[in-house]
Amino acid sequence: MQLIIDVGNTRVKAAIFLDDVLQARHHFLLENFIEEVGEFAGLYPVKKAIISSVGRLSEEQARSVQLRFPTIILSYKTPLPFKNDYGTPHTLGVDRIALVAAFAKAYPQKNGLIIDAGTCITYDFITAKGSYKGGAISPGLRLRYETLNNLTANLPLLEKQMPESIVGTSTHEAIHSGVVQGVLLEIDGAINHYKEHYNVETVIITGGDAEFLAKRLKNSIFAHSKFLLEGLNYILTYQND
Repeated sequence: MQLIIDVGNTRVKAAIFLDDVLQARHHFLLENFIEEVGEFAGLYPVKKAIISSVGRLSEEQARSVQLRFPTIILSYKTPLPFKNDYGTPHTLGVDRIALVAAFAKAYPQKNGLIIDAGTCITYDFITAKGSYKGGAISPGLRLRYETLNNLTANLPLLEKQMPESIVGTSTHEAIHSGVVQGVLLEIDGAINHYKEHYNVETVIITGGDAEFLAKRLKNSIFAHSKFLLEGLNYILTYQND
């Protein structure tokens, strides 16, 4: 069995895989990393582990896993199951690396676009020949709401909500329309562009806001909540191939 650990800014997702099949998942706060990972991993016969961190994982926390199992700390130097043609590979986020790996595993020989709708919205393009080309990064829903509140004197901070109409008849409705409709139009526009100019055949959306957005997009896409974990599992398995 393989232990998969995805470290965010404040929260951690851990999972156990047997071959390609997800067996269990566990979420917890980063501050409780050592205790939570120890208890979770102790329930299974783990053979090896991989850690992907975009947060502030301490050396002590990482070592707590490395001392128990052969462990990969994912970076751009890790051998990957796709060709990385990114211009500055050392700056490419490990979360994006994992998502591209997941696509390479699930949809071989297809041009693909992976959209991660989280704190930021990332767009990643991989060709049918398994070559990762890059993509785009833009503010996610929460960042857009917070920016309107933080950088203006009178606009309130709202929770995400689908507007009934693109024409907001109050300040609250106008904010929801601007933020949510703006994101939907951006994503649909990006998908259309990739389909037209890069012959993209398959589009995946994942991340915390994926379900909220997916059913409201005009384009046909696949929502996949476990895509990043599956990508990390594939990268770990790939080290033995």
